[in-house]
Amino acid sequence: MIKIDGKDISQKILKYIEKEHKLLRDKYERTAGLAVIMAGNNPASEVYVKNKIKACESVKFYSEIVRLDENVTEADFIKEIERFNKNDKIDGILIQLPLPEHINELKVINAVSPEKDVDGFHVVNIGKMMTGDKSGFWPCTPYGIIQLLEEYDIDPAGKDVVIVGRSNIVGKPLALMLIEKSATVQVCNTKTKNIREKLKNADIVIAAAGVPNLISAEDIKEGAVVIDVGINRVNGKLCGDVNYEEVSEKAGYITPVPGGVGPMTIASLIKNTFKSYINKVEK
Repeated sequence: MIKIDGKDISQKILKYIEKEHKLLRDKYERTAGLAVIMAGNNPASEVYVKNKIKACESVKFYSEIVRLDENVTEADFIKEIERFNKNDKIDGILIQLPLPEHINELKVINAVSPEKDVDGFHVVNIGKMMTGDKSGFWPCTPYGIIQLLEEYDIDPAGKDVVIVGRSNIVGKPLALMLIEKSATVQVCNTKTKNIREKLKNADIVIAAAGVPNLISAEDIKEGAVVIDVGINRVNGKLCGDVNYEEVSEKAGYITPVPGGVGPMTIASLIKNTFKSYINKVEK
């Protein structure tokens, strides 16, 4: 079994970006910038935002955080987005999800300029991904997973892939990316029939359901690649959707939680922001 070390790979990506950013910063006298907008007091969101800002600092990006009240109106939330859309110091705008229930998530996401949508959720960028247009931004978690597979020379072409979870953030976009790489993809959910049978036949299993220890050793075939996207807290400890202790005895490759996909999501956000920055300074 080979443990896929997302922490190590993400650090390589960030170090490369830091070096390239310095060269461009010196040349154009302009720093890359990321804005984060969040609403409410979600403890998990606070942790995620802290980690994203820390990554910004590591590559010497400028960053701004706007913390809005839980009861902020949708109109006022969108005003903040528009302010950053017009701000030349900002290359990427991140809307920290989840949003308060009274705010329309889709409307807010699509208020972000597609050129600054470094989360890759705007309909323009999803459309570009769908059609194989690489000028847009890919959603960060699926993009991170693709980079992990590439780093470990795992070619999805011709492989049977099962994704458990059909979210707009992971399952759906990842399916598109893998189809683009000639994989045969099944996206499963709570209503999928014979899910265990499908998992056992998969060359690559991607767990993104948000259910602790959903996948055990008996669910996968010997030597399968197992990517665990789940981040769950059980008895105060972080764990994924995969029973790591069991499955690591049988898998060919596996990502741990923490230290697998999570760091790659943040590295992909920084990479997308840097791409947006390059698009602006070198146009």
